[in-house]
Amino acid sequence: MQTLKLYFGKDVYFWDMQKLVLIRHGESVWNHENRFTGWTDVDLYADGFEQARQAGQLLKKHDFTFDIAYASVLKRSIKTLHLLLEELDHLWIPVYKSWRLNERFYGALQGLNKQETIDKYGIDLVQKWRRDPNEDPPPISRDDDRYPGRDLRYKHLTEAELPLTENLSQTMNRVLPVWNDKIVPELKNKQKIIICGHGNSLRALIKYLDNLTDEEVTKLEIPTATPLIYELDNELNPVNHYYLH
Repeated sequence: MQTLKLYFGKDVYFWDMQKLVLIRHGESVWNHENRFTGWTDVDLYADGFEQARQAGQLLKKHDFTFDIAYASVLKRSIKTLHLLLEELDHLWIPVYKSWRLNERFYGALQGLNKQETIDKYGIDLVQKWRRDPNEDPPPISRDDDRYPGRDLRYKHLTEAELPLTENLSQTMNRVLPVWNDKIVPELKNKQKIIICGHGNSLRALIKYLDNLTDEEVTKLEIPTATPLIYELDNELNPVNHYYLH
């Protein structure tokens, strides 16, 4: 956290600039294979492990420290965060894991090769499924092996919370409770926080923070394992954001 000094005539005003760090997990095996992943719990690819370590080294170089960390319940997010915190010598800080920070649930697209899906359905439709905030990919059924109700980590969720498919707006609706109920009070208490999420859970949060239009968020690209720094004012409104390099 840094203190900014503003000058208006002879008076000097101060405010505390709160920093929040968002980071997408490192490259996963299915990222490397160009597959839709969603809630499928695939591991990091070899390059993804190294990307996570490098992200931690970069944050250390710029003197970042954290009080609390957040991850999804998927191993590519958890492992990225663990490796990053290890580089910072921060393995001791509390890590809160939430299904609400999971990647968007891609329904029947999960596991499919993206190029093969484009070849079958056409780029326009696939791009809608991928990026349109209100467009649902084809759903799965509850007897599908990919149905999250079969996974022990989601046994506490209601049937309404267990998706068969999901668009970005629905992803944002499930991300915002953990933001508003957990993260916002901690930021107001001046806790330094890092969130390790996924392309679409972060895209949803950024849409909310920056008040992006549907068209703007459709064009938003989030690189793997690259720290995105948000500077927030006293009311937690974004003042600036930038990728750390």
